[in-house]
Amino acid sequence: MSADIPVVDIGPFRRGEAGAGSTVKAVEAACRDTGFFLVTGHGVSVEATDRLYALARAFFDLPEDYKRAHGGGTDVTGGVAFAPLAQEALAATLGLKTPGDYKESLNFGPRLPGSAWPARPEGLHEAFEVYFREMEALARVLRGMFCRAIGLAEDHFEPAFTHHKSALRVINYPEQKVDPLPGQMRAGVHTDYGFMTILRSEASSGGLQVQRRDGVWLDAPAIDGAFVVNIGDAFMRWTNDAWVSTPHRVANPPRDGGGSSRRQSIPFFLNPNADTLIACLPQFETPGQPARYAPITYADYIALKTRQAFAG
Repeated sequence: MSADIPVVDIGPFRRGEAGAGSTVKAVEAACRDTGFFLVTGHGVSVEATDRLYALARAFFDLPEDYKRAHGGGTDVTGGVAFAPLAQEALAATLGLKTPGDYKESLNFGPRLPGSAWPARPEGLHEAFEVYFREMEALARVLRGMFCRAIGLAEDHFEPAFTHHKSALRVINYPEQKVDPLPGQMRAGVHTDYGFMTILRSEASSGGLQVQRRDGVWLDAPAIDGAFVVNIGDAFMRWTNDAWVSTPHRVANPPRDGGGSSRRQSIPFFLNPNADTLIACLPQFETPGQPARYAPITYADYIALKTRQAFAG
């Protein structure tokens, strides 16, 4: 396991126990150094996680025409959105031209557009909603830790999340039975757009890789029951780039790896209210380090990033 991506037990902070201060310091160091860390002691329901994982996998195993018939619209707020294989090219958000990413996904947000939920597999909608609530609770704990680290009241950011535009996605990375196209990856190099991302991942060949500041790519460790957390672009702007939104990607499995290379992950993208103004926090602005970015609403920022990702 790489020491560059630390593992932090956030249980003491979540429960208000002794040791919460050192936990906050560990998170702050990770956010400044690499922008990535793993959390244990998070309190997320194992049953909710396993149920969503299993039902989403059952959906991905359905025929392609059925999947494409359920999730291509935008007329249902809180509906489901299905993105088929290679529709999205994340590297485009960094100005890179690549083939579409070798993945398919199911996407949901209570305030985001989608289509009517499919009848099969039964319980898919409920599983998304239950897990979404679990992530909301964990995200609130992490926001409180961030605020404590910065020197803000722990509820400083809560007004920005009263009607938050967060998204829950389950991604299926199928077996690669043929060679990918030149430049094609399971997920191209990118940074995440929002406040933070909380990822349920799994160990497999062809997994998450994080780019260290010196350009070296690190394989993110997979620890049973832990979540990977990373800072998004919006929060990096809030901190005037002091906290890092780090490039990452999902690598292709080795062609001669043997065994199954299928992979499934569940990222929760924590995004603020659409009208939230992202502007440098006073703690990160000095005469020698003025604000690097003009204030922008989250709606305008996410619209730009989304257009780039799906331009092809």
